Amino acid sequence: MLSAAEAAIDDAAEDEAQRERNRAELYAPPRAAGPGGRRMRPPPAARLDPSGAQALMAQLAAEDAQLAGRRTG
Repeated sequence: MLSAAEAAIDDAAEDEAQRERNRAELYAPPRAAGPGGRRMRPPPAARLDPSGAQALMAQLAAEDAQLAGRRTG
C-alpha cells in the first residue's frame, strides 16, 4: 500500500527533483525523533499515593457496577 502511495506522489511531481524531495519527506524519521532517529520516550506517568489509588479503585468499581446494571449504595 505504501508503494501505491509513493507511485501516486511520484505521478503528481513536476520533475525528478520534486520526486526526490517527496521521497525524502516520506521516509524521513518522525519530527519528534531524538538523536539517531530514535523515538523519544513519553514522560513518566504521574504516581498516585495510596489514598488516591483507593479512590480510583472505588470509582472504577462504581462505574463497573453501573455498567453491569447493578446499583451501588
